[in-house]
Amino acid sequence: MVTDDRGARKGKLQSAARKIIACWHSFWRKLGEQFNKNIYTRIIFTNVMIFTVGLIVLMFISGYVVKHTTYNLAEEELLDKAKRVNYAFSELTDKLWGTPLTEYTNGQAQERQDFITFLADIYDTRITIFNTEGIISDTSAQQEVGPGSEVEDSYLETLNEDDITVVRTEEKETGRQSLATVAPLDNDQEYIENWILLEGGPVDVESTLNQLYLVQVVGGAVLLVILIISSIYLATNISRPISHMATSVSDIGSSSSLIKIEKESLDEIKTLSQQLNKLEQKMRKIQSESRKMEEDRSRLFAEISHELRTPLTTVQGFIEAIRDGMVREQAVFDRYLETIYQQTVHINRLVDDILALSRLESGNVTVDKLPLDLSALAHGVATSLEEMARNKNNSIRVDNKTESAMILGDADRMEQIIKNLLKNAINATENGTIRVGVEAGLDQVILTVEDSGVGISPEDLPHIWDRFFRARARRDEHSRGKGTGLGLVIVKKLVQLQDGEIEVDSQPGRGTTFKITFPPYYQS
Repeated sequence: MVTDDRGARKGKLQSAARKIIACWHSFWRKLGEQFNKNIYTRIIFTNVMIFTVGLIVLMFISGYVVKHTTYNLAEEELLDKAKRVNYAFSELTDKLWGTPLTEYTNGQAQERQDFITFLADIYDTRITIFNTEGIISDTSAQQEVGPGSEVEDSYLETLNEDDITVVRTEEKETGRQSLATVAPLDNDQEYIENWILLEGGPVDVESTLNQLYLVQVVGGAVLLVILIISSIYLATNISRPISHMATSVSDIGSSSSLIKIEKESLDEIKTLSQQLNKLEQKMRKIQSESRKMEEDRSRLFAEISHELRTPLTTVQGFIEAIRDGMVREQAVFDRYLETIYQQTVHINRLVDDILALSRLESGNVTVDKLPLDLSALAHGVATSLEEMARNKNNSIRVDNKTESAMILGDADRMEQIIKNLLKNAINATENGTIRVGVEAGLDQVILTVEDSGVGISPEDLPHIWDRFFRARARRDEHSRGKGTGLGLVIVKKLVQLQDGEIEVDSQPGRGTTFKITFPPYYQS
């Protein structure tokens, strides 16, 4: 039965221990969850933990300092008392201190006892006189220690003829430390034979420490309340704008409002808000560009479909007429074939321009910039198109105001630019003159292509850089099918790729002038 009871108690203790450990682990887990929950709890928990640890460390350090300071002050006070008592004994040369009381009369013995008791009462100590063997001859505490008794061995071990020795003892009952001094008794003898033992009461350190700890705990509690309130205020000021920014970030794309932060917010919060606003603006710009690209792509497909549908419909109609045997005359048949040929050429040119524009817009076109003479290049291109100009009774004049106009550019791309502009001028002009001019200045090289054709109306002028746009003045029967509506778009992009700028000036019925400027190239 006894064994069973012990086993049951042991099992209960183990079960209780496991429950305590489980509760402890659960407590720390929940505390960790709360600590990691948000910045609000982190700031409060961190400040409280740092303050608590700091208060505990402060109490230990202050307790250590106060304890040792109290003992040092008590030692200094007891040493001063020992010196005064020794001086008082040395002045009474008529009494041979250390001589047994049995050698004195009752009156003399009582006088010695009264003197020792008097000094003990003045200095609030217990005074004992003993010889080198530890035998007590005189004492102020006759009720506790009588003459003839011996002092403790710990005092005999500290005897020093040249100086006063301080001895610390510990009470077994209370554990408190007491101080005592052992000083040689100076009675004008050749050798030191007697010693004075001054015993002070227990040093009252505990009450001082308790008062100090009480003040620290009360003050710490007040400061802790202030700290918690200030931490809550600080955490609120930090977490509120962050929460506001988190809400604003979640609304990016659904509204156009920027993240607004209060003026008294921290600089870091303001910087973060500014960066988030920049990010939002960039995202909106990317979204806008993405929508624009999607719209441009849809519009491009629609425009391509429209541009291809017209010539394909024409070709299909003519082929169906030929297939059905509706064309019997050779002249009509030849005209139909010529129209089909021209439309296929137009479709081929349109596809080529679409592919070229697509490469330009996607950035897949490389430009090899090398020094080239724009004046010579313009003259060569104009010469190659003279036959095309004569077919419309036009003439091309090249006005080179300088012998050489050096720029950095791609010769093939530059030739394509000049050729496109000249072809547009030839198609827009009939029985007129087309002038090509090159002028080199100090800070720019200017290329001009001027025609005396139908010109462009002010309403159409802003749209000539749009894809598939054709001016109304050129949508006549004579010039229909001559262009794809992509030439000027390609020209502008090629000019920009070579660090140039293009301008246009036109008046209906008087002609059009294209002006292109490039940075000059100077050989070092």
